[in-house]
Amino acid sequence: MSRIEPWHQLNWDWRAAGNFIGGGSGTGLLILAAVAAGQGTAYWPLGFFGAILVGIGLVCVWLEIGRPWRALHVFYHPQTSWMTREAFVSALLLPVALLAAAAAAPFIHLPAIAGGAIWLAALLAALYLYCQARILHGSKGIPAWRHPSLMPVIILTGLTEGAGFLVLAIALIGGFSVWPLILLFILLLGRWMSWRRYLANLTETGAPNKALAVLNGATPMINILGHYGPAILMLLALVTGSLGPIFFALAGLAAIAGGWQMKFVVVARAAFNQGFALPLTPVRGTGKPGPGDKPGWNKSGQ
Repeated sequence: MSRIEPWHQLNWDWRAAGNFIGGGSGTGLLILAAVAAGQGTAYWPLGFFGAILVGIGLVCVWLEIGRPWRALHVFYHPQTSWMTREAFVSALLLPVALLAAAAAAPFIHLPAIAGGAIWLAALLAALYLYCQARILHGSKGIPAWRHPSLMPVIILTGLTEGAGFLVLAIALIGGFSVWPLILLFILLLGRWMSWRRYLANLTETGAPNKALAVLNGATPMINILGHYGPAILMLLALVTGSLGPIFFALAGLAAIAGGWQMKFVVVARAAFNQGFALPLTPVRGTGKPGPGDKPGWNKSGQ
């Protein structure tokens, strides 16, 4: 039975998860840094760091490729591959984000260039994040990835991690502002709800038992670290006076860590393929075929 039940794929490991972690956090930060710039927050350090995070994710992909010097082959099939589209977007995103950060920096200060470049970088970051969500959805051999309910999870956690980095950055420079906390709380609530919906829909439509066991087993820690913990820390930031910036920073860190754990679990641990199945049980001679079977799946998926 073990040879026909779903088994864990070996092609995507922590390096693949690193792409979604770095790319999601980096693009989320670039999007929200553009919003924060309109509220008076300095864009240039956030823009530089967002580009660095995206670059780290791309390096993880490069390390994952069995023959890394053939990495340019990823550009071959834009008409069919969301990974190829992600690569094309990254080729525009990184230089535009670095240009926006440099133009907004006080040691260069080119406001005529910075304004447009900041929002162009945010638009490209949104496209990159969408490509990442579609990459997993397009991986049809992995039931935990291909479910459409995962796409909102990937997008919302990228934005939530970006908000976490924004909150952390504001706290590190000694600032404190209520609007980033409100934004972070809304995104945390959205991520929590999308994660619950993903698990419920995946269970209802069917998935390998081992994948569901991994996801359900990791959910309590994901919620404690990535949802309940940041909410409590944000409340403490609002009521503790002088200690507010400390809890402010910790809330951001917890939101980031919860998102990273979530994506690592989905990409590197819950990646069981669908195994083998029989639509009908064959019979020898005369008689009616028996019911089909999908070994290793929950009952909803049979």
